[in-house]
Amino acid sequence: MKQKYLPLFEPYELNNGVSIKNRLVVAPLTIYDSGTNGELTESARNFWRDRFNGFGTFVMPFTNVDPSGIGFESPDAFSDNQLPTLREYVQLAHGQGAKIIMQLGHAGYKARPDMTRGFNVLAPDGTVRRRARTMNEGQIQKMIAAFANAARLGIKAGMDGVEIQGANGWLVEQFFSPATNHRSDHWGGSFQKRLNFLMAIIDAVDAVRRRYHRPNFIIGYRFSPERPRDGFSMQDSLALIDALVQKPLQYLHVSLLSFYSRPRRGADRQQTRMQIFHQRIGGKLPLIGVGSLYTGNQILSAYQTGWAEFIAVGRSVMLNPNLVQLIQSGRDDEIETTFNWQHVQRYRYTPAMLQAKREKLDLAYRTPHRITLRR
Repeated sequence: MKQKYLPLFEPYELNNGVSIKNRLVVAPLTIYDSGTNGELTESARNFWRDRFNGFGTFVMPFTNVDPSGIGFESPDAFSDNQLPTLREYVQLAHGQGAKIIMQLGHAGYKARPDMTRGFNVLAPDGTVRRRARTMNEGQIQKMIAAFANAARLGIKAGMDGVEIQGANGWLVEQFFSPATNHRSDHWGGSFQKRLNFLMAIIDAVDAVRRRYHRPNFIIGYRFSPERPRDGFSMQDSLALIDALVQKPLQYLHVSLLSFYSRPRRGADRQQTRMQIFHQRIGGKLPLIGVGSLYTGNQILSAYQTGWAEFIAVGRSVMLNPNLVQLIQSGRDDEIETTFNWQHVQRYRYTPAMLQAKREKLDLAYRTPHRITLRR
């Protein structure tokens, strides 16, 4: 291995005694490819093949905890019938030497009615987008139990842990955001009440871990830095961090498009978001940083800022199935940073991923002015 990259391959011990072999994480990738019951397809198996080699941790794609929350083709974890698929994900990751963390999520009002198997689309406040039903007390309690049940399935499947998806505008964040939660009961209104749903999920998942006597089962939480259009600022996320570090978690995972992005409001704009969050955590939990990092040099530079204990990589993993091997051997110049249609066979993208690329290319050709595509 090239000497300068050695820091990326130092182990890290979590607060529950679990040792992670290095600082490199495969970010949760959306490949829009699952069977009708969330099962792995041949194209998905081909995509994941050998892609985790050299990574310490693989965070699974968004995994549905309840059929009412399915928003796109993704794995499911709400029935024992899905255990074979979850075990196959475990075998894929462990066979490549990586720990596997299952990301637990629910799409909330973003769920697609044609995919929810006859269940109603649910949200904290159905009046916000007018395409979902407002959850009542019983449905909220059932949803908390659904997250806990998904953790139970994760334990039975052999997962190393779970990550609660509290970012990117999905259900948990819909409860957190004042723009999508106009409730006036225990689950909304004040900032503290808007924390109650996500805190209840963490407690329920931890209770499952304790019930199965699995202190080595990892629990992480992913959060967004700020969403000005959706009603919360960096200051809100910092207050969220203050609450999260008091819970029985093993790590926090921020969702960012750029590792070096700066806050829009509610924090010092002379510092990066990563820097601000890391300072606020104050060593109480490790932080996974992410954001447009492709090459070994970029990943190393981000890690050496000291703003994150782990670095998650997404798009570069999609473009470079052998990314870690390229880094270790110092072949940075061979790492691809942009999609090249001539290398499609090497990428092993799923049909849906390629279709999305074609549609984006077609839109770019048909639109003369600059466009912004939503993720």
